[in-house]
Amino acid sequence: MRQKIAFALIMGIITTGIISFTLISINIGFVANFLVIWLKSWSMAYLVVIPAILIVGPQVQKLVATMFKDTVTEEVD
Repeated sequence: MRQKIAFALIMGIITTGIISFTLISINIGFVANFLVIWLKSWSMAYLVVIPAILIVGPQVQKLVATMFKDTVTEEVD
């Protein structure tokens, strides 16, 4: 469980940082207070994405496992 939480925290930092930086730079450009706007947006996105990763992530893993279940057994045969 600690590994899943650590993964969510690290992945959340990386993905929200990249996405928020990209979208803010595209939408408003590099204005004088860009850093403040980006950090505010990044922190809000991070607060949203961590629970999403922890709650939705396992369901997505199950879905992917189900989708590729036949593929794995076919490769073994």
